[in-house]
Amino acid sequence: MSTDELSIGTRIRRARESARISRADLARLLGRSAEWLGAVETERLEPPRLSILLRIARALELNDLAELTGDGHAVPVAVFAGEQHSALSDVQAALTEYRLTPPTSPANIRHLEERLRQAWVVRHSSSDHRTRLGALLPGLIKDAQGAARAGGDSHRQARRVLAGVYQLADFYVAYQPATELVWMVADRALSEGYAADDPYVIACGAWAMTQALRDSGRWEEAIALARDAAEQLAPYLDRNGTPDDWRGIHGALYAEVAYVHARRGRHGDAWANWEKADRTAQSLGPRYRHVQTSFSVPVMAAHATTLGVELRRAGEAVQAARSFDADLIASVPRRSRHFIEVARAHHQRDESVAALALLDKSARTAIETIRYNGYARQILHSLMEKPPSGMRADVNDLCERVGLIAAA
Repeated sequence: MSTDELSIGTRIRRARESARISRADLARLLGRSAEWLGAVETERLEPPRLSILLRIARALELNDLAELTGDGHAVPVAVFAGEQHSALSDVQAALTEYRLTPPTSPANIRHLEERLRQAWVVRHSSSDHRTRLGALLPGLIKDAQGAARAGGDSHRQARRVLAGVYQLADFYVAYQPATELVWMVADRALSEGYAADDPYVIACGAWAMTQALRDSGRWEEAIALARDAAEQLAPYLDRNGTPDDWRGIHGALYAEVAYVHARRGRHGDAWANWEKADRTAQSLGPRYRHVQTSFSVPVMAAHATTLGVELRRAGEAVQAARSFDADLIASVPRRSRHFIEVARAHHQRDESVAALALLDKSARTAIETIRYNGYARQILHSLMEKPPSGMRADVNDLCERVGLIAAA
């Protein structure tokens, strides 16, 4: 068999052996089992998705994704992965600074709560949300950690605030070339929820961890965690005085279960859980929005597009996108991400003009959403190779804005 005919699984095995990394060690770096990696390498499983291939390429220190895909064309890993954000080192330093003694004068909890609230506003309202969060997070992380270590009468509330800071940090570290930070902040958010003994905060941490598990292909674990967190909330939902946000995170967890099933290709399970989550959103009303998850009526409509894309039913995805006004999505980054999902649907239908238009719309909505989105970069790379007739300059212009090297 010629080199060009090698399967992706065989290429992964050869690259791993060339790098002198054991199957168990590579699987650990990917957050997977050695059995899973063995099944990929021996073609007992379908080739991994792009996001996993990127992580494999990084772990094996490959600069060219074609070494794994074998398409014969050089495909720099950075084309899909994007560059490291300028503030990532500062955020990472704050997350990994382990001070053994509490501060002599910890930050005021009320003040921390207000800083966190304002940071969430910045995250949802800014087109350059990643840069703005990158400036806010290092100080917020250090102060919240100090307050939690200080103990005292406000100990539980300090834990709640720190969990919220980690939940916010989760949005910043996503799509960055530092996968370990995604796991770190998700795990810490969940742990702080347990330390605070607060079912709502635990559920919010479980939502973030469910996404990390989903993107690592640990589907059963993701579903089990989301359902367990939702079940722990259930006894509180019908009580008088229970805040709407408890119902909101309950719905958001089932929306994530729907997403996991769609990723697995299970159409019926995906839509059954989507309908359960959508009923919750409808009951909360058109004005409700959960701050962390953006769970709301319009975002559930956007989720319908994502399910269609993940299930490879592009027609259903496009129809879902046409069924509501995307301007109703209050979060600017979430709206931008929705336009990328619609672009994915059009790309699946080989409708390159529409895909380009939606990606341009995403860039004009929140440039820092599309700049770090692997799916968007994948589509743009495809459009660079084969632009729509008469639109090469448009493709190149968008690629330059997103940070890709435009075609000559």
